[in-house]
Amino acid sequence: MDPVQRVSSREVYRNDWMTLREDAVRRLDGSEGIYAVVDKPTCAVVIPFDGARFHLVEQFRYPVGMRRWEFPMGTAPELADVPPLELAARELREETGLIAGSMADLGKTDVAPGFSSQRGHVFLATDLTQGEAQREIEEQDMRTAWFERGEFEKMIASGDITDAQTLAAYTLLLLRERTL
Repeated sequence: MDPVQRVSSREVYRNDWMTLREDAVRRLDGSEGIYAVVDKPTCAVVIPFDGARFHLVEQFRYPVGMRRWEFPMGTAPELADVPPLELAARELREETGLIAGSMADLGKTDVAPGFSSQRGHVFLATDLTQGEAQREIEEQDMRTAWFERGEFEKMIASGDITDAQTLAAYTLLLLRERTL
């Protein structure tokens, strides 16, 4: 039995990208409480790698009020449930214009399990061909650039890269490289 049981649930807000619900819960000791949960569809995080460099995107992230460098990532609009590999290829093409000849599944992440049900799938994209980016309107300020691995790691150490999904994805890549 789960240590927290849902007693009831109500939808508080919905848009094409997420749903916010409030769940009344009962804990193991019988006490009651409330959880606010952000439900979002599966996301894909893509590490475009040419063997020496990573291709990153930079955009203004409204919730934190800053421009942030990160790996290409996203979800399908209208809360669509898209197979992770298909979603990863779409996000890569949409944000960078890159098309991967190979996509290796590196693992899964829980995006923010303290308040969100969203799961992430991380892919390593290699054998890259440049095409035309097909950005959504929210991505019109997006920039892209290639970074050598050493420069990328310095950006992490200096706090220029703070996106948790990017950091988790890089960790999965490092673990994969250790086992090869």
